[in-house]
Amino acid sequence: MSENRKPLLGFVGKLPSGTALGNSGKTHCPLCMGLFKAPRLLPCLHTVCTTCLEQLEPYSVVDIRGGDSDTSSEGSIFQELKPPSLQPQIGILCPVCDTQVDLPMGGVKALTIDHLAMNDVMLESLRGEGQGLVCDLCSDREVEKRCQTCRANLCHFCCQAHRRQKKTTYHTVVDLKDLKGYSRIGKPILCPVHPAEELRLFCELCDRPVCRDCVVGEHREHPYDFASNVIHKHGDSVRELLRGTQPHVEALEEALAQITEMNSALQKRVEAVAADVRTFSEGYVKAIEEHRDRLLKQLEDIRVQKENSLQLQKAQLEQLLADMRTGVEFTEHLLTSGSDLEILITKGVVVERLTKLNKVEYSAHPGVNDKIRFSPQQRAGRCRGYEVYGTINTKEVDPAKCVLQGEDLHRAREKQTASFTLLCKDAAGESMGRGGDSVHVAVVPKDKKDSPVRTLVQDNKDGTYYVSYTPKEPGVYTVLVCVKEQHVQVSEWDPRVCLPGLLSPWLLWLLPSQDAGTCLIGSAVWRGRIEFSFLLCSH
Repeated sequence: MSENRKPLLGFVGKLPSGTALGNSGKTHCPLCMGLFKAPRLLPCLHTVCTTCLEQLEPYSVVDIRGGDSDTSSEGSIFQELKPPSLQPQIGILCPVCDTQVDLPMGGVKALTIDHLAMNDVMLESLRGEGQGLVCDLCSDREVEKRCQTCRANLCHFCCQAHRRQKKTTYHTVVDLKDLKGYSRIGKPILCPVHPAEELRLFCELCDRPVCRDCVVGEHREHPYDFASNVIHKHGDSVRELLRGTQPHVEALEEALAQITEMNSALQKRVEAVAADVRTFSEGYVKAIEEHRDRLLKQLEDIRVQKENSLQLQKAQLEQLLADMRTGVEFTEHLLTSGSDLEILITKGVVVERLTKLNKVEYSAHPGVNDKIRFSPQQRAGRCRGYEVYGTINTKEVDPAKCVLQGEDLHRAREKQTASFTLLCKDAAGESMGRGGDSVHVAVVPKDKKDSPVRTLVQDNKDGTYYVSYTPKEPGVYTVLVCVKEQHVQVSEWDPRVCLPGLLSPWLLWLLPSQDAGTCLIGSAVWRGRIEFSFLLCSH
């Protein structure tokens, strides 16, 4: 047998469906479901047939123990004590509760016999008119009688022989049907070492039942007494342990009841929350679907509006083109085919018409564009009481129309946070009213271009962007503000007033302050970009 074999926990799964392990009754094996046959009591106090236990898959472990195992068994009670040693220990798992059971040296057959279960099996058999019971002597025929003196079950043939024998002639023999009202009719318990002797004595030193031959042999000079005399003392100790165990049973039953109650409450609560989730999600889905329909209608309206504008512009341009072609063709024909007098006669009309056509203003580019944008993360208000997201925007940011605002555009202090605001606008000069545009800001020292100042750009989600940075030391800095990879332009620049906007990149001269609290704007020059300087206050 391999020393590394692991215990098999799947044996229980092979039991017949509907089997309630641990509650299979006092007379039936939880494995084979039949009446107990040579039942063995496991340390976990579950009883299983000997043959059923022998069919379980054993496993082997290395255990350090002495010669006297903790597992009580009748086959090992007379073994001599041995010093602790390293030895392999064979074990099985209880098929009811999976408790590890260390087998004694004699294996399964050395486990304690459950005589109480055997008595219950006999009573169960008697209630069924002796079915299942065989003669204790011949082990062949069905039982009909029972010797009350020998406590042996006898068939008809063995009963007659029992009465003919001299030693058993006067034994009391009764019919099985007369024993149905009895609570105990068990067989005498014989000594495993001396099978001819009944266990009637109890060795106090070894704490186990013994027979008459035992007390004159292996248990010589050991204190002993009749089992009937010591049962009260040992029974009382067991009852004391029982009294200490019963409160735990009640506490565990109460705990299990609370767990069952909590599990029921948990199920109800889960169902209630699941209903809330379904109600919420169904409402949210309806709100999203309604918002979707609104967005699609808005998109359709934008398409119709833009197409109408394009169709109107197209019709106007086609009419103007037709008028232009008419004027050009007529004039060319007049100049190439007309006589001098004909040209002079129609000159006034032609000149007036061509002059009027040349003064007509028109756009060479489409009046509308295809700039339609969906912003899924932008808030779109509430729909059916739910917050919804996603808007359709037709505005497109125009970097040339964007402006910079804030006093720190021309005022800054060393090691103090400076800030300004970028206001994004579309081509019509109207505020975008939303965020999400690609904005990049860089503040780079002129002498340390590889060490840019850390800048923070906060999208206010309303078309404005808050920009902040903290210059660490005086010097010249280059500030770049880019929207859609284009520098923000400036329409006006006046160093005497708060600047509405600056061409980027621009330069900031940050100088140590001689006069604390003073911030002055210096000179501005044009070198491919607007530059200005100011005195940085260091306090």
